[in-house]
Amino acid sequence: MSLFPQDIISAAEAIIRDFTAAGLMLSTAESCTGGLIAGALTEISGSSAVVDRGFVTYTNTAKMEMLGVQEATLSRFGAVSEETARQMVHGALFRSRADIAVAVTGIAGPGGGAAEKPVGLVHLAAKSRTGALVLRKMLYGDIGRSEVRLATVRTALEMIVSLR
Repeated sequence: MSLFPQDIISAAEAIIRDFTAAGLMLSTAESCTGGLIAGALTEISGSSAVVDRGFVTYTNTAKMEMLGVQEATLSRFGAVSEETARQMVHGALFRSRADIAVAVTGIAGPGGGAAEKPVGLVHLAAKSRTGALVLRKMLYGDIGRSEVRLATVRTALEMIVSLR
C-alpha cells in the first residue's frame, strides 16, 4: 500500500520508467510540499536510477543557502513568487547532477494567506539543462492543506513530463 493516491503513483511510475530508459536524472526543490514530490518519485522501485537529490527548503535561509536564492528576491517578491520559484529551480538543477529539476513554493494553509497571496497559491518551475523552462502559477483554493500539497505534486509531475 502506497502513501500516495494511485494517480500520483501512476504518474511517478511513468516518469521513472521513461527517465530510466532515457538515462535522465531529476532533482526537486520543495517548500510547501516538504519533500512529497521526491517522496512520490522514490516510492517507485528503481527510482535511484532517476532521482539524484531533493532539496527541502522550507525557510528563506534554506532557500538562500541550499539553492542560491537571492535575499533581494525574497525581500522584493517574497518566498511565494514566480521569481523565487525560478531561482529555486535553477539552484536545484545546477547544484545537482540532474538533467531536469522542478521547484515549488506556495501557501498550503490553513493559515498564512492574504488577499494578494491566498491560501492555495503555488508557484512552480521546471527547468532542463537544455534551457527549457516551464512556469505555472496555480490557484488551488482553500481546499485543505493536504489537498493543496497533493495537487502541487500532481502539477509538478506533469511539468516534469512536459520537459522530457
